[in-house]
Amino acid sequence: MSTARYLRVAVPSPLYRHFDYLPPSGTDPAALTAGVRVRVPFGGRRVVGVLLDTPTHTEVAASKLKRAQGILDDAPLIPADTLALAHWAADYYRHPLGEVMQVLLPTALRQGRAAEARGTEVWGLTHAGRDATAASLRRAPRQAALLAYLQQQTGACEATRLDALDAGWRAPMHALLKRGWVEKRQRVSGTDFDLNMSDAAVTLNPEQRAAVRAISEHTDGFRAWLLNGVTSSGKTEVYLETIAATLRAGRQALVLVPEIGLTPQLLARFRARFGAVAAFHSGLSDSERLTSWLAARDGRARVVIGTRSAVFVPLQRPGIIVVDEEHDASFKQQDGFRYSARDLAVVRARLAGIPVLLGSATPSLESLHNVNQRRYTQLLLPKRAGSAQHPSLRLLDIRSRPLEAGLSDLLLDAMRRHLAADGQILLFLNRRGYAPTVMCHACGAAIECRRCDARMTLHANGRLQCHHCGAQGSLPAHCTHCGAAAFEQFGQGTERIEAALAQLFPQTGVARIDRDSTRRKGALETLLAGVQDGRHRILVGTQMLAKGHDFPNVTLAAILDADQGLFGVDFRAGERMAQLVMQVAGRAGRAERPGEVLIQTHHPEHPLLRHLVREGYASFAAAALAERRLAGLPPCSFMALLRAEAPNAAAPRAFLDAARPLLAAACGADVEVLGPVPAPMERRAGRYRAQLMLLARRRAALQAGLADCLPQLQGLKPARRVRWSLDVDPAETY
Repeated sequence: MSTARYLRVAVPSPLYRHFDYLPPSGTDPAALTAGVRVRVPFGGRRVVGVLLDTPTHTEVAASKLKRAQGILDDAPLIPADTLALAHWAADYYRHPLGEVMQVLLPTALRQGRAAEARGTEVWGLTHAGRDATAASLRRAPRQAALLAYLQQQTGACEATRLDALDAGWRAPMHALLKRGWVEKRQRVSGTDFDLNMSDAAVTLNPEQRAAVRAISEHTDGFRAWLLNGVTSSGKTEVYLETIAATLRAGRQALVLVPEIGLTPQLLARFRARFGAVAAFHSGLSDSERLTSWLAARDGRARVVIGTRSAVFVPLQRPGIIVVDEEHDASFKQQDGFRYSARDLAVVRARLAGIPVLLGSATPSLESLHNVNQRRYTQLLLPKRAGSAQHPSLRLLDIRSRPLEAGLSDLLLDAMRRHLAADGQILLFLNRRGYAPTVMCHACGAAIECRRCDARMTLHANGRLQCHHCGAQGSLPAHCTHCGAAAFEQFGQGTERIEAALAQLFPQTGVARIDRDSTRRKGALETLLAGVQDGRHRILVGTQMLAKGHDFPNVTLAAILDADQGLFGVDFRAGERMAQLVMQVAGRAGRAERPGEVLIQTHHPEHPLLRHLVREGYASFAAAALAERRLAGLPPCSFMALLRAEAPNAAAPRAFLDAARPLLAAACGADVEVLGPVPAPMERRAGRYRAQLMLLARRRAALQAGLADCLPQLQGLKPARRVRWSLDVDPAETY
């Protein structure tokens, strides 16, 4: 007699449990394997879950079980090793498994779409288009330029390539379509990701060769490497050579970068070396992400480059994982499933028995601590590649000095000197918009966001915007406090610096690179192309400009306001500031010409800045690690935050007050429970936030306490009136 089997499914819900279902009519559960998608009823909805198991028993009476509505895959869509990573991550970060499973899948697969690529959008000329002349489009110059570009191509052109050429290409393209000169097609090919490795000889310096040799001698098992190389030391060449050896062995490589902004240049270098490379990030369409995901899973894409979520992309034959700029906080997801892609990359490599390579010019204190604990092996690249020299760093004391939109006379003199020598200039200010504060001239009241404990930022278009919740509005005619009609603008954002530079250097091309100027698809690539060809001599921007870019003609880099990072409330503020200073400094003098770095500050005697400029990042990091050890702070201890938020201030505090004794009892004496306290920005997006901190000397004690306490937290009566979450290993404590 056959034994009845049930379907155990991870359903996308905030509940810390799985759900059992009856199999669809006519389906043999014994023939199913974990990793297939299942469409099931859940509440009043139909959702797509992931099959975990087909048990022969269930804790719910079979008569009360709902029947699954369909099996969406003939074979497991998610491989066993990726499922194992998801289970590990759900346990470690204490997050519902059903929601973790959703992060594993591209949007199209979460929605139940078939696991097949729909093809890439391409545009090509018709016979009439090949015979047409651009001269006939004198009154439509954009159509003429697009027609001429297509006529220069040997075949159809992908939409993504057109995006990089001109973000607004679709309107003139549709005009050509109406003329019958172009046609749109979908191209699906199993050879889109064929490997085509370049045979060009690569010259490595002795330190690079030693790093490549060390990694290549330990490819048959797990080992974590920290490639600690100063800016412009050639870390990418080490990545390329190491990956080339992996590909020659018939295996795949996964490369993680912290932000989309780093992918264009990196993709170009990898494609020049390996041919087709699969990209995976949020800037792609759902179809493009699905195509890359399937190609990686099937082994067709031999190299995958992506941002945070790419750590879950399945690989048929994994060989190595590379994490570039491993120190970057962008690798940590800040809402929902709060995982660290860097840390999961190490876990994934350990589970797969392959090496993982973490690279940075300013390694995180966590990675340096792991080196000290002999968990990671450090590889040093202490010199810049080729003939490039380290730039000189100098603090500019701007106290009592005249400032032109935040630019000191000392800095302006240096800029004129470098421009006269045909150099490029990079100005860093981690504040977008025009003016961060707008204040009533009569009563002194600042215009604040109605939904956040923050001031509204004025943008160059005259609109006010909150950079925390996104709320927008017009500049009011009168002050809401006193009725006066006079407002003053204080402080500088990147837009104000850009406007000032246009007046100070009217004959010099200026490019602003921040989230606002690169919002349109292809805008970043267009701006970077202008930097490379010399059209933009002065670059001003936020962190997007400071990370990983190679600008060989930049000879002067300047930090316009170093002080805003010196007094942060987070215990990592000093570390982040030091990393940022050194990353910005690393953009100068990357080629043969010497580089200069100027740091404007009202606090030239600040110990962080003095130590960094005089001793360098390695010395600063060693001192910071010693301080963390004495203070009992991560990475020398282990931390979790219990966060709560609600439309009123009392509810989060009531929940955390009720949670505190439960956590203290579950965790025991090995875990210190601190708080609850309001978040430093208590009100954000109309919701009041509070938090409770757990600090432990032993990771096991913290994890055991959280595991025991989670069911009790869900059962608390105040939990119904708040939105709460656990953040294990938080990157931010505010």
